[in-house]
Amino acid sequence: MWDSLQLFFAASQGGIGDLVKGVVERFGLNLPLLVSNMISFSIVAFLLHRFAYKPVLEVLAQRRATIEEGLKNAERIKQQLQETEAKRQEMLAEAQKKAETIIGEARRSAQELLDRETQRAMAAAEEILERAREAGRIEMARMRMELRREMGRLIVETAAKVTQKMLTDEEHRRLIREAELELEGKK
Repeated sequence: MWDSLQLFFAASQGGIGDLVKGVVERFGLNLPLLVSNMISFSIVAFLLHRFAYKPVLEVLAQRRATIEEGLKNAERIKQQLQETEAKRQEMLAEAQKKAETIIGEARRSAQELLDRETQRAMAAAEEILERAREAGRIEMARMRMELRREMGRLIVETAAKVTQKMLTDEEHRRLIREAELELEGKK
């Protein structure tokens, strides 16, 4: 510290030139060597700045831009994914509604078909019953006619046996008709 004060006082008394001279003598500086080192350092600094530092800065800037673009793309993809998920949910809900509508419609159609087929079956059964009744009536009428004829024939045969005579075909038919008329009257 004492040396610094002496240096300061010397600079204030003799001027700056003496100060520089004192510093040069004290540190043992070689001025041509210092100048050549300064020129070499300047050249190396210029070359490093031009060929190393600038390209590294450009690569870093490109990398920073790529990272920023990647982050923007990731955010955009995330947003698109959310939109896609929302659309998917919406489509699922719509498909569910359509499925429920189709199922309800199918149930209604099935019930209508069941009702129509039930009515057809009932109409067919009623028609079959009506035909059976009609067939029964026709069969009953036919059987009555046969019964009348048979009764008429039996009556005629019995009458013939009782009277012990043979009837002619005309008398036979007349007696049968009379018996039939008599049986119809009793009916």
